[in-house]
Amino acid sequence: MLTCLLLFCVSRTYQQFPRSCASRDALLSKQCCPPWDGDGSACGASSGRGFCEFVEVTDQPDGLQYPFSGLDDREKWPLVFYNRTCQCAGNFMGFNCGECKFGYFGINCNERRESLRRNIFHMSRSERSRLVSYLNLAKQTMSRDYVVATGTYMEMGNGSNPMFTNVSVYDLFVWIHYYVSRSALLGGPGNVWTDVDFAHWAPAFLPWHRVYLLHWEHEIRKLTGDTSFTIPYWDWRDAQGCDVCTDDLMGDQSPQDPNLLSPGSVFSSWRILCSQAADYNSRGVLCDARDEGQLRRNPGNHNRNLVERLPTSAEVEFTLSLADYDTGAMDRSANMSFRNTLEGFGDPRTGLGNSARMNMHAALHVFMNGSMSSVQGSANDPIFLLHHAYVDSLYEQWLRRHTPLPSQYPASNAPVGHNSEYHMVPFIPLHRNREYFISSKDLGYEYTNLLSVSQRLSESMHPYVEELQNVWPWLLMTSFCGGILTVAIVAAVLTAKRRYRGLSWPLARSENSHRNYQTTM
Repeated sequence: MLTCLLLFCVSRTYQQFPRSCASRDALLSKQCCPPWDGDGSACGASSGRGFCEFVEVTDQPDGLQYPFSGLDDREKWPLVFYNRTCQCAGNFMGFNCGECKFGYFGINCNERRESLRRNIFHMSRSERSRLVSYLNLAKQTMSRDYVVATGTYMEMGNGSNPMFTNVSVYDLFVWIHYYVSRSALLGGPGNVWTDVDFAHWAPAFLPWHRVYLLHWEHEIRKLTGDTSFTIPYWDWRDAQGCDVCTDDLMGDQSPQDPNLLSPGSVFSSWRILCSQAADYNSRGVLCDARDEGQLRRNPGNHNRNLVERLPTSAEVEFTLSLADYDTGAMDRSANMSFRNTLEGFGDPRTGLGNSARMNMHAALHVFMNGSMSSVQGSANDPIFLLHHAYVDSLYEQWLRRHTPLPSQYPASNAPVGHNSEYHMVPFIPLHRNREYFISSKDLGYEYTNLLSVSQRLSESMHPYVEELQNVWPWLLMTSFCGGILTVAIVAAVLTAKRRYRGLSWPLARSENSHRNYQTTM
């Protein structure tokens, strides 16, 4: 109870959608320019960190997949809620310019540092344990900086009646993934438009998830104080099952119910939210972040007509060989499109869109057969992070192999939310899609599977080296004790020899006879 009260008090000292922008005044003024604590000025303007500016949105035409305008709060994000936000200068970032851009650290954000995302199976036992504990801490800790919307802007009386609720740091990102992929509410029960998604089925799929992971990583670093933390990846090529589904990692299956997680995993106690898309659509409402039961997973027990097996190395290589980032209508029908094939709607053997089976990225979601298999609720499962980190590494590999010009990313006629100048829903601070059509190294991180051969070999030895470092004091102590014992034995033998030489011959024969007798007996 005391912990809950402390968390409640902490949450009241900050405000967030960002918390400070979820108030009636902020919504009615349509301004989200919170003060930076460092100098008390909006966006840290007095320190030159940023300024409160009008939001500029693109006027380039969208594709025909979404035939409406002005009906969904996410259109021309974030104008429905705010038309003025913080525009940060230099290496500063954040909803109040109080943080650093990705890849920069320090009080003045002038320390450039490259983080390394590693194969989860190249992590030591202590590193895996730390990962699980950080995930669980994020699940149990209320977000200090953000709240989530439980109603549309219209339901909020156009800002006069704010509808927001608190969630944990982990669940904030569950809600973000739900909100960006939910159906458009057109008014009334069942009146929805399902063929819309501001982060999937179109060009922004890879840049959006890249930003998602970067923010998630950033929030864990803030929560734990561990600025070296990075999200590991699961290389699922050619896997015959869920390699990461063990109790020391993402959780084994429950022996009592294969749809649930083993009681030996900390994740077996996790509760999920925002996973019941069909129910929200039938009622014509948003997810209200209520508890929707236990985390569910049953890997491999999925619809085989939808997903035959997990992706192969050959399919990954074919996907990476596709030279065009996106093609045609830039949706699930796109042919020979790297984005569409990696996302899973293009066939990774032919490159043709509208594949009858789910492949690549989508195949993993279906294969998990539980919370992961719902687009809107998939982030409830921590495997989501490992999976998308690997997908992001493939995106990075494609960028380095093909070095596309910025113009390869479409400026117009992509599905709504996916043109290059569109601000990513629902992030504040604002990010444009085109800003993340660049190498991860420009954003301050690298993947171990993209290192040189010698570096990869060294990296694969990392867990063994760390284990050796953990046991070397014991080995040293054992060696030391062994050395003392050896000296003692040698000394005893030498002493015995000296005594033996001093004995008379008859006595020596007598003792030898007696020893043999005892042996015979």
